[in-house]
Amino acid sequence: MEKTYSIQEVSQLLQLPKDTLRYYDRMGIVSPSRKENRYRRYTKNDLIDLMNVQIMQYADFALEEIKGKFQFHRMEHISPADCQEVASFLDAKNAETRQKIEHLEKISQLLHTAAETLRDFNPESDQRLAETVREIYQSIRGKGPVHFEEGCNGHQD
Repeated sequence: MEKTYSIQEVSQLLQLPKDTLRYYDRMGIVSPSRKENRYRRYTKNDLIDLMNVQIMQYADFALEEIKGKFQFHRMEHISPADCQEVASFLDAKNAETRQKIEHLEKISQLLHTAAETLRDFNPESDQRLAETVREIYQSIRGKGPVHFEEGCNGHQD
């Protein structure tokens, strides 16, 4: 007979609150079997599913996406068409993630340039900051060049 785990044991093993495990069960993401007393009993496959859910959440998947697209250990029953659908979904999610990375790299570049400008404030460093801001603005707006001569120091109120 396969070993099963109580909700308390799973909560401690995976460091997940019991309320989260109950919520996953209500949503149908991971639904453990129940004993005659109605207590949840988790199998090894349920634990693997829960770990996969945590990984997918870390990868910024919504619970509805996880529920709708992934049947973790039940993959032996998946059709080739379902595989293609999930693969396309993952490709789209990867493209979305790449866009977020590009965005964060631009923010990082801006923050770095701004910090360097403030550490050694002079017209040259101020101009570099202004150029960086223009480049980022152009890339997020997708428009042509923005022309203005003054940097941060040249702003008029």
